[in-house]
Amino acid sequence: MAERPPAALVLVVSTSAAAGAAADRTGPEIVRRLREWGFEAPEPRVTADGEPLLEALEAALADAPPDLILTTGGTGLSPDDRTPQITAGLLDYEVPGIMHALWRRGLESTPLATLGRGVAGVRGRTLVVNLPGSRGGVADGLAVLGPLLPHVLEQLGHDGLDLGRLNRERLGAGPGVHGPR
Repeated sequence: MAERPPAALVLVVSTSAAAGAAADRTGPEIVRRLREWGFEAPEPRVTADGEPLLEALEAALADAPPDLILTTGGTGLSPDDRTPQITAGLLDYEVPGIMHALWRRGLESTPLATLGRGVAGVRGRTLVVNLPGSRGGVADGLAVLGPLLPHVLEQLGHDGLDLGRLNRERLGAGPGVHGPR
């Protein structure tokens, strides 16, 4: 089997952006960074929170799921913010350390990081991570995830995945899969 580059999908969770009442300010930046890192990633998909998000995640996790799904938005305290609950219900298991690291990173900039309710976990061989909807929260999330992704993808045992395509320097992962010791 020929090796393939890692694949990622970005779901922008914003009821107002899905309705055309607000602009998506985070999805394109996440896709740009994923492509810089060596992932194949289509343009972000915008979905409303709730049932539309559930349908989008179920479709993404069906037949040929990507290696990584990042959501942005829907992780706050608003009654409409249901992204964490929906995501958690689809995971085989959670990886709470990723979210702990994201919160720690966010707290360096703002105490509001404590209000994020995102989850991270695995479904099959796909890592799914909820990022905040703010540009700062996304920047923090990507800074945390970058160095982890080569090792995570290796641990998930993707057959035919060309991890050599990942730009380790841009990811911040160092020269080896595990980075500097």
